[in-house]
Amino acid sequence: MQKTQTIAWKPFSKKHKRYIKNAIGNKMNVAEGAIRSGKTIDHCIIAQMYLETCPDKIHLASGSTIANAKLNIGDCNGFGLEHLFRGRCRWGKYKDNEALFLQTKTGEKIVIFAGGGKADSYKRILGNSYGLWIATEINEHYDSDDSRSSFIKVAFGRQVAAIKPMILWDLNPCNPNHKIYRSYIDKYKEKYLGGYQYQHFTLKDNLSITPQRRAEIISQYEKDSIWYRRDIKGERCIAEGLVFAKWENALCEPIQGRASEYVLSIDYGTQNAFAGCLWGKYGNVWYLTKEYYYSGREEHKQKEDSEYLEDLNAFIAPIMREVVRIKTIIDPSAASFKVTLRKSPNRWYKPIDADNAVADGIREVNTAINLGLIKVFNTCKNWQMEAGGYAWDTKADEDKPIKVNDHLCDATRYFVRTMRIVPKALKHRN
Repeated sequence: MQKTQTIAWKPFSKKHKRYIKNAIGNKMNVAEGAIRSGKTIDHCIIAQMYLETCPDKIHLASGSTIANAKLNIGDCNGFGLEHLFRGRCRWGKYKDNEALFLQTKTGEKIVIFAGGGKADSYKRILGNSYGLWIATEINEHYDSDDSRSSFIKVAFGRQVAAIKPMILWDLNPCNPNHKIYRSYIDKYKEKYLGGYQYQHFTLKDNLSITPQRRAEIISQYEKDSIWYRRDIKGERCIAEGLVFAKWENALCEPIQGRASEYVLSIDYGTQNAFAGCLWGKYGNVWYLTKEYYYSGREEHKQKEDSEYLEDLNAFIAPIMREVVRIKTIIDPSAASFKVTLRKSPNRWYKPIDADNAVADGIREVNTAINLGLIKVFNTCKNWQMEAGGYAWDTKADEDKPIKVNDHLCDATRYFVRTMRIVPKALKHRN
């Protein structure tokens, strides 16, 4: 094989070496466990070995989004496919899909990158037969009982005609009742006939992480939180208790004076409550300085979009003496109100669709609270009432909050997630 790059490999644990060695003899390989435990790097190495000699030409790499797939599989912190094949690969398009074209010793191979997290994601992978399917965060791929619309089932079906199929799945632990375990991972341990390998990894299995770096990662978590149990200890566990477990740690006395920047985040509602959060940046910390809350159901009077606009104008008027326009993060489904904001005579608002990734958003709010990146003025009484009762639905198969009195909490999640309050370096997933 032609050498294309020298990568500064760190030592591999015996568990990782054994997993990589055994993978070629198994059609399906599943790596589950803690963050930064080396799962995805293993799969990129296995994929590179497979792609060099496999007879199939078209292959699939998927994540919850295309960006997630390209980040974790294409790049993978310098150990992904584009690095392992550097000098022998190029990015391009294949049938309107993002693809990595590879030159191997058995000819050209094409790896199509796709997002699998939405109900219609399956449409992007139709029409091809795939040899390799490498998927990161498989538990965040869309699945349903309908084999025609389930990304997972469609991807399986697209491998039926492959000469030498292989599957590589990784995931961080989640709810033990999640369908990914019941319908696939745990079920296949007993019934998969094509050769099945499962391995659980912990943070300590990654020998490239120094004890100091490991301690830094662990310090970002509350040790009694669900995220600590899953991300650090690598446990499957049910989300229970409060969603923002340490919400009281975010409370503070109001700060006087002008913030360096302001952002408005909105959870739009007609029948449900309409909630707004005004955020101000003081130093390196974002503070929830003021809240707007109106429930038509509680007040027995629904408001029109024009009335909500009047309310918001009054709500932010004091700061608009200092600010020309304010970035306004809003629920993506609030189409009519976004039009109202854009057409407002004073042109104060700059509407931006919120990133509505619920699980990631909740995780990032908890991290932001834990690290002191966001604070909440103790004058925001409705926010405190919601946060104090914002709980996980323990009966759900996936991580879902109980959808009651969550409007300011949703607006907070929109803000933290969309503004990328938690630095990328702290978002350790694989």
